[in-house]
Amino acid sequence: MIALLLIPLLLPCALPALARRTVERVRPDIALVAITGADAALAFGVVACLGVLLLPLAVRVPRLAAFLHLLQPLQAGPAVLVSTASAVAAGALAVTLTAAVRGALAEAARLRTARRRVAGLPEAGGMCVIDDDRPDAFALPGGPRGTGRIVVTAGMLRALDSHEREALLGHERAHLAGRHHLFLGLARLAGWCHPALAAVVPHVSFAVERAADETAARACGDRRLAARAVGRAALAVSARPAGPALPVLAARATTGPVPARVRALLAQAPTRRVAPALPAVILLCSAASVSSAAGAVWLHRGVEIAQGEHPSE
Repeated sequence: MIALLLIPLLLPCALPALARRTVERVRPDIALVAITGADAALAFGVVACLGVLLLPLAVRVPRLAAFLHLLQPLQAGPAVLVSTASAVAAGALAVTLTAAVRGALAEAARLRTARRRVAGLPEAGGMCVIDDDRPDAFALPGGPRGTGRIVVTAGMLRALDSHEREALLGHERAHLAGRHHLFLGLARLAGWCHPALAAVVPHVSFAVERAADETAARACGDRRLAARAVGRAALAVSARPAGPALPVLAARATTGPVPARVRALLAQAPTRRVAPALPAVILLCSAASVSSAAGAVWLHRGVEIAQGEHPSE
């Protein structure tokens, strides 16, 4: 049983390489959904397996064992392996919970700061302009009672010509319309659950930007214009000191590997819906699910035996 529950903790190590291949070879919007979905599914499996692995250690507490009506020790495998796995699971869950709480609080603080920065500013068509010479533009997601808005600085508007500005704004509108902050949030949350899943966050971010790039290119009808807008905006940002730290959920056109994004925009629009990496991602999630389910069934049988019952057939 312990071995079956350890497998889902190792499988996430294969996802970063598969995510990179998927985002390079599959249409960006499809790659974004596939990678983020696999990321979230594997993270859920990791947390669930860690929780189950805690049970053999937890039932050593007399009061808890009595509460669960366990009449004899839970036999889940070799004692040394079970004790070690349970202790490691307890530490991993503690680290995960701490990282998630600290990260969520920090992200909430950055969101509040960004919203205060634009509070009260006039907006037109969901866009507001900050009087700041530092070039910047990002899509700020709305709160529970508000809608998202595009935030752009005066420095960014001066750095681009009128056509490039429209392409850049189309990119930011795509972030809001596609609710890309949800994908970024899920990826960051999964990254707190497993170190390998943290390595998937840049691939999700790249897929988010590529999806917005393609939407902007279709909206303006000129892929070269979209590529030029992204490139010039990134150069303008890199040439000036960095501004206030933005929340992770505020997607911006100048993030990620910009040269790779520009090359993709200068090529033909991607149309491929499936690549070998995509079925591999599905197979990876399926293997984690089957292993977790088998481990849970085995544990259930062990609990029945420890309760003095005959295991269910």
